[in-house]
Amino acid sequence: MTVILGLTAAGCGPDDASEQETQVSTTTTSEPADTTTADTSTTTTTTTAPAAPEPIPIEPQPGWELVWSDEFDGDEINPANWTYDIGGWGWGNGEAQYYTSRPINARVQNGLLVIEAHQERYENSYYTSARLLTQGLREFKYGRVEARLKVPAGRGLWPAFWMLGSDFVHRSEDPETRWPNVGEIDIMEYIGREPDLIMGTIHGPGYQGATGITKWNRQDYPIAEDYHTYAIEWDYDGIRWFYDGEMYSDVSRDVLGDRREWVFDDDFFIILNLAVGGLFPGPIALDLEFPVSLYVDYVRVYQPIGDPQQES
Repeated sequence: MTVILGLTAAGCGPDDASEQETQVSTTTTSEPADTTTADTSTTTTTTTAPAAPEPIPIEPQPGWELVWSDEFDGDEINPANWTYDIGGWGWGNGEAQYYTSRPINARVQNGLLVIEAHQERYENSYYTSARLLTQGLREFKYGRVEARLKVPAGRGLWPAFWMLGSDFVHRSEDPETRWPNVGEIDIMEYIGREPDLIMGTIHGPGYQGATGITKWNRQDYPIAEDYHTYAIEWDYDGIRWFYDGEMYSDVSRDVLGDRREWVFDDDFFIILNLAVGGLFPGPIALDLEFPVSLYVDYVRVYQPIGDPQQES
């Protein structure tokens, strides 16, 4: 078990808390967006996003090609790329936010995707935020999956850039389509109480939640101060994690041995979210000023020219 200053390291795993009581994680849901009227006792307004950072050109490495990207240059979130998880039941981690599809929580502005958390009464929660996913729209097997992000600072915040196997079905009766059997790749997790640390993790059957295979990447500066690029390069042999172009973790399929299954040879979809509170990030700082925002400059997926790598 890996411990970070008294907190157990975990992934973004299942929201079936009643069936996964010992796991510190969340997952996605396939439930449709909630269009009901909120029970709101506070007034919230959107902030204005800052100007996007200096662009990074799309320049594939030799032998690679860009197969999909969202540069967030339009006026709204592209429904051909993204849908939403909706709800506020803690997501398996005791999280405090209610995820919505409202523009106040997720929008495109000034060339950025803005995922914004607010302190407000909404339904039965006191915080709102957003979780966007590409399930059923943009799914990938192998390649380089990269995003340029600016995470928010603050104790109790938990932004993440991650992936789940495309077969995932929320509360499925078939265990093969449930977490962790579908697999989870955490490209980047950041918890506000560890301002100089990001993590890359995989979860699967027998290595989920606190026993996920993880690597910390600690810096000598607060990560939330600027934009950084987070990426994986993923193929049949394993997964490698990159921070600002530098590899910091390399997990081979052989690391699991013969007793655990490698479940990363199928299509996966992408998730971007900003969680508030919960078992992993810990209590929300009493002096944390809301709203807080996760800014996404782009998400890009590259693959080797020709067919993605297959088992030989």
